[in-house]
Amino acid sequence: MQLSFLRYQSIQFSSCSLPILRHLNSNTFNIQTQRWNSVKSGSSNRKTGTKQHTIIDAWGQHPTLRHIQDPIFDSLRRWTKGLTITETPNISSTVAALDAAGVDRMLISAWYAPNNIMISNDEVFDFVSQSKGRLVGVGSVDITRPMLVMREIRRCVEKFGFKAIRVLPWLFQVPPTDRRFYPVYVACCEMNIPFCTQIGHTGPLMPSEVGRPIYLDQVALDFPDLTIVAGHIGYPWTDEAIAVATKHPNVYIDTSAYTIQRYPPALIEYMRTHGRSKVLFGSNYPMIPPAKALECLDGLGLDEKARALFLSQNAARVFRI
Repeated sequence: MQLSFLRYQSIQFSSCSLPILRHLNSNTFNIQTQRWNSVKSGSSNRKTGTKQHTIIDAWGQHPTLRHIQDPIFDSLRRWTKGLTITETPNISSTVAALDAAGVDRMLISAWYAPNNIMISNDEVFDFVSQSKGRLVGVGSVDITRPMLVMREIRRCVEKFGFKAIRVLPWLFQVPPTDRRFYPVYVACCEMNIPFCTQIGHTGPLMPSEVGRPIYLDQVALDFPDLTIVAGHIGYPWTDEAIAVATKHPNVYIDTSAYTIQRYPPALIEYMRTHGRSKVLFGSNYPMIPPAKALECLDGLGLDEKARALFLSQNAARVFRI
């Protein structure tokens, strides 16, 4: 079947609009039209509780007021109501958001910036303990204090049972190849847990260059035993993210911070084909509720195996949960 890759367009059905290629072949167009018509029924199934797959959300936060009200997020408030919280949220509200989306478990992370702890590892442990198994802990560290990194990561794993460590390059304004990250990688390898990070441009008004996915190529070469989960898709460098994930068996992408309507076409094709074991579902709650992040799932055109891998099996394997 010959396809034209000259341009793509969006086709609207119900509330969903996803990018598809404009094909020269009318039969192919009809197949795509049928695929998008399945979106409405897929959304209905989730609302009525007919759930077909386990779902693990690979990127979320149970926020503190320190986190949600930090001035660094001021530029995001024009996009989302999830950053307008004025009272400390309770665990039941986060669990309710999972229930509304049919999500079984969500990984929630601490947030450490230079000399600024927005969500502490101890707080994450407390949140996880209250969740009756619905939340899974992900720790963080301040890379400007390298002597404490190993000790804190060991505490996160051995005392708290956390399943990964997350550090965001833009918070420190250095790329993941910076020497200050390397104690984190050593500790993650020794504790046999994944390192999670953000790739792509930043919503906060901070430098985006440090989020170039290609930096992770060098990290993966230096630490071949390190599992890396790169969140937020990597836009506008999604092709770089796909290339690095394809090259290195231990590098993965998660889709947090993007609704399905905004997935780049290259990522969708990767999920359908040779990247089906390399992409994890994520929401970035509370910025994007899981239910919103899952809208138009049927429109991705994933077969049953690829769908199960994306929604839970990849995350269960990578995080050992």
